[in-house]
Amino acid sequence: MQIELEPSAEVTDPKVLRTALGTFATGVTVVSVGGPRPHGMTANSFTSVSLDPPLVLFCAGRSTVMHEVVTARGSFGVSVLAADQEPIARHFADRWRQLGMAQFDAVDWRPGRLTGAPLIAGAVAHFECLLWRSYDGGDHTIFVGRLLTLDHLASGDALTFFHGQFSQLRCEPSEVPS
Repeated sequence: MQIELEPSAEVTDPKVLRTALGTFATGVTVVSVGGPRPHGMTANSFTSVSLDPPLVLFCAGRSTVMHEVVTARGSFGVSVLAADQEPIARHFADRWRQLGMAQFDAVDWRPGRLTGAPLIAGAVAHFECLLWRSYDGGDHTIFVGRLLTLDHLASGDALTFFHGQFSQLRCEPSEVPS
């Protein structure tokens, strides 16, 4: 038996919903696509999905350039930004920046070794992915990628996003009782 429930008024108010969802702290990434139409996009909708097979996901709005280019290219890169890379996050979130290869002129980057996707220098981790599946996510598409390569720093603090603001996550070593 399926119960039919109507969402509360708060859930249908985009401003209230965005504020409530902003209480969940996230990391900040730049998702990128190489090839003839290179593109980058700041995203905090990135997460691991599976270890076997190794899968990650990110979400992109259906009307965005990223949606179009990742669908066409079939692969993407992810750079997990370091605590000092807020200007890079802001750059790739700016809808008015130049597009194509020119958008990468403002940052240090290297091409991914398998996909050619631009990977941001100084990021705490890089992933290259082959588009594995995509799913309807309302006004977004959920892109799931199978990992092809990864590299990460042994240490380094990450850039985070919380309550609609960038912040820095600084890890302090602590003792875990056995």
